[in-house]
Amino acid sequence: MADNDDLLDYEDEEQAEQPIVEGSGDANQRKDVKGAYVSIHSSGFRDFLLKPEILRAIVDCGFEHPSEVQHECIPQAVLGMDILCQAKSGMGKTAVFVLATLQQMELPENQLPQVCVLVMCHTRELAFQISKEYERFSKYMPHIKVAVFFGGLPILKDEEVLKNNCPHIVVGTPGRILALVRNKKLNLKFLKHFVLDECDKMLEQLDMRRDVQEIFRNTPHSKQVMMFSATLSRDIRPVCKKFMQDPMEVYVDDEAKLTLHGLQQHYVKLKENEKNKKLFDLLDILEFNQVVIFVKSVQRCMALAQLLCDQNFPAVAIHRAMNQEERLSKYQEFKDFQKRILVATNLFGRGMDIERVNIVFNYDMPEDSDTYLHRVARAGRFGTKGLAITFASDEADAKVLNNVQDRFDVNITELPDEIDLSSYIDAR
Repeated sequence: MADNDDLLDYEDEEQAEQPIVEGSGDANQRKDVKGAYVSIHSSGFRDFLLKPEILRAIVDCGFEHPSEVQHECIPQAVLGMDILCQAKSGMGKTAVFVLATLQQMELPENQLPQVCVLVMCHTRELAFQISKEYERFSKYMPHIKVAVFFGGLPILKDEEVLKNNCPHIVVGTPGRILALVRNKKLNLKFLKHFVLDECDKMLEQLDMRRDVQEIFRNTPHSKQVMMFSATLSRDIRPVCKKFMQDPMEVYVDDEAKLTLHGLQQHYVKLKENEKNKKLFDLLDILEFNQVVIFVKSVQRCMALAQLLCDQNFPAVAIHRAMNQEERLSKYQEFKDFQKRILVATNLFGRGMDIERVNIVFNYDMPEDSDTYLHRVARAGRFGTKGLAITFASDEADAKVLNNVQDRFDVNITELPDEIDLSSYIDAR
């Protein structure tokens, strides 16, 4: 069995090599960082792998660090996943769908403009505000056209815009949008993204809900649906989910607590030099689709990936010392199921969504409860099952685990000798 010394030598070198990639996800990992807020926000928007034109606009707007809800939603949203998100006002929900839809827009040359994004909200003011957000973030994408339609203004003007200068992105209120759909002026058959902002306001009122449903029926079956609101009662959530397919659900309250559904969480108490043997044993006995193993440094990441390959476990590594191109290519390799095991630093923990991942290992304990959450959320997308196993080797590790349990109100138990397969793998 591989010797753990291969990994141990690297801990002390971590500080020296930190400046490798400016603004990278692991920049503030040192133990003296106090409070979860600092470390979770140490990475910037560049970690979301957005188009350069979008990143330029973000910089121009003066945004440096994504909010909690942006950290959680944007990486999944840019991959086309359905999203149901509740977060307090001012947490940057609008930027989630604006950036995610702009990122996914591909406009072939010589093709007539078609409406591919529809955003609806319940007031004219909000509609106008959202259209301005689209204009701000698409300022370096001059080919993208945005239009806003709402009642109180002559509908003929809107019809003229749709006929002579068709927008790619339409923002509006349900009443006006439905009127344009009914009179065949607004064609939604090429729509790719359907977004409701302050969705509860539209779905709780039955007349507005009927309008939304009729508009929805005029869109293609295959599209991304995203809904956001500052308040999302338990009664309205099932209504929202009827519009969606296996959505990622994010519910953030005042203390930024995020709820993970369907995720089994366990810990293993062991010495540092016992980690490799335990990891290999568990990989042998557990059934997995894909696995992500998180470590605390670039060197440990590279060394562990090599050890896994030596032990005939097909592994790939992603870490911040790689350039963007290499990182994306490795990510794609894993996403395309060419490799089933990924070894990663926190860079990956704060982002990517791979739907086949059903087990996450914290080989090294995350430095705080925020990082723990972002790591384990890779396993078992919301609404599916998954397993998170954390190795705890000292008092500091135990402290982080206790903080996680207190903050997220979860019970993380010691890993049992036998785990019921159905608890972490969905029935096929």
